[in-house]
Amino acid sequence: MVVANIHNAKTNLSKLIERAEAGEEVVIARNGKPAVRLTPIEAKPDIPRRPDGLPAWMGSLKGQISYGPGFDTSDEDIQRSFDESRIFPWEDDGP
Repeated sequence: MVVANIHNAKTNLSKLIERAEAGEEVVIARNGKPAVRLTPIEAKPDIPRRPDGLPAWMGSLKGQISYGPGFDTSDEDIQRSFDESRIFPWEDDGP
């Protein structure tokens, strides 16, 4: 175990980080009393990517989903409700 005081830790932070990453226990002390412990962060596995940079799972259902006719048509009453509604109905001055 490596124990370093704060001044020493500031001076040798890179070396202390390397030692912690190598698996050594590194403790930083204040006035001779242990204050914090340096521990390495476990790396997350890389997400497989497509050539365009997007995650590989995106587009995996291509060609497997179909829509019925008129799925994107708008109902006039619903559209009017959206257009005329107030965002905050409790306020007096609306759209």
